[in-house]
Amino acid sequence: MLKYTLRRLLQAIPTFFGITVFSYLLMTAAPGGPVSALTQDPRISPAQRQILAARLGVNDPWPVQYLRWLLGDTWMRWDSDGDGVADSSFLIPLDADGDGNPEQPGDRLGILRGDFGRSFFYRRPVNDLIGERVAATLELGFAALLLGLVIGVPVGIYAAVKKGGVFDNSTRIVAVIFNAIPVFWLGLILLLIFGSQLHWLPMGGRCPTSLTGGCPPVYQRLEYLILPTFALATGAIAVYSRYMRASMLDVMTQDYMRTALSKGLSGRAVWFKHGARNALIPLATFLGPAITGLLSGAAITETIFSWPGLGRLGVGAVTSQDYPVVMAVVIIGAVATIFGYILSDILYGVIDPRIRFD
Repeated sequence: MLKYTLRRLLQAIPTFFGITVFSYLLMTAAPGGPVSALTQDPRISPAQRQILAARLGVNDPWPVQYLRWLLGDTWMRWDSDGDGVADSSFLIPLDADGDGNPEQPGDRLGILRGDFGRSFFYRRPVNDLIGERVAATLELGFAALLLGLVIGVPVGIYAAVKKGGVFDNSTRIVAVIFNAIPVFWLGLILLLIFGSQLHWLPMGGRCPTSLTGGCPPVYQRLEYLILPTFALATGAIAVYSRYMRASMLDVMTQDYMRTALSKGLSGRAVWFKHGARNALIPLATFLGPAITGLLSGAAITETIFSWPGLGRLGVGAVTSQDYPVVMAVVIIGAVATIFGYILSDILYGVIDPRIRFD
């Protein structure tokens, strides 16, 4: 398994760089730009806009911007006069003040060395922005994934056992409804009913805004987690229950299931002990990509419920065309996707002992 995992990781390297190149090209080709988003005052002169573009480094050709973002700028400079200060550049040097005389900016390490740059909008290191929000996204995503599995898997098994019954038909209708309802519409309806009308749950946020020094532990603010978790988990519940039902129906026709029943084992023991594990094999292929699905869905859910996570940060960065933040969110999504599919393959082998990675 170790050799297989290492081989898959090596194969993922060109995929990762392909995603970064395509994403950066698509981002820089979008109409407008960070200068237009930051300077909406019509009184700002074109010269001032040019100076701001030079300071942000977005007036260079996109390959130069991409290399600076990927590798930093320290490798581009060398000490040409031996005074210990790097004053020459292999590529187009950055004109920080727009006066036509390029200066050397502060050292930029690039994402390959763990530096995502500095946000154009927040004027803070992107690493700090991600560090402040990643816990909230993981909290919401894990809660939604757990809820989807805890509800979806047992519902799918029981629907297969009671095939054609009231429970089976009811869960089928609910699954179709959960799949059809958009997350943003469901979130707004939940806020309207349980927040605005009944006043049972908060209207949004991760914890009370009056608190200082961060949010308390999860068990002290569960009321803030209920609505966004349910809105994000509805799709997972529908998908897991339907796939689990179809897989369980296939398993129940196998000879070993009939043999277990003929030996006098209870139906519950046969369904959950002998049938459920084999029925989980197809579901394992969805667990890895589900991580990425929750992250992408969290962008909408976090915006609706004012949840301070990476999804909401990414939506704001796209709106303001904050290149460093946008690319940081893209990188996180790409890495999650790659590792998600590798995890699916590994889980497939763990659940099914017949599969070998040799």
